[in-house]
Amino acid sequence: MVGDLQTVALVSETGAIDWWCAPRFDSPSLFASLLDGERGGHCRLSVDSGRVAGVTVRQLYLSDTAVLVTRFMAPDGVGEVADFMEPDPSGAASGRRRRPSRCALTATTSPPTSPSGPGRRPSSP
Repeated sequence: MVGDLQTVALVSETGAIDWWCAPRFDSPSLFASLLDGERGGHCRLSVDSGRVAGVTVRQLYLSDTAVLVTRFMAPDGVGEVADFMEPDPSGAASGRRRRPSRCALTATTSPPTSPSGPGRRPSSP
């Protein structure tokens, strides 16, 4: 869950925003796949599980923050998406529509375990 003290977005364990009402808690939902998976709508940044096998997903909040990190770990690398909403410093109720911020923090790949690992040609003698 990420919020800005006026609204909240629910982020699933797959990294999808499944529920979000804007600009306030009592507003109509913009994403509602939590209630209706076919017609409710969602926003998702994730690994294409059809193309990458063996993906493990973990979520955590950065220490002492409300920044939610969804980490996608695969045999060849790691990717992270951070979700957060910045509260209005005035604290006054507003009618603004601010979307949850999403950013890809890292996308790294591991080197093969051997020179002739997957996707690499053996070196010539």
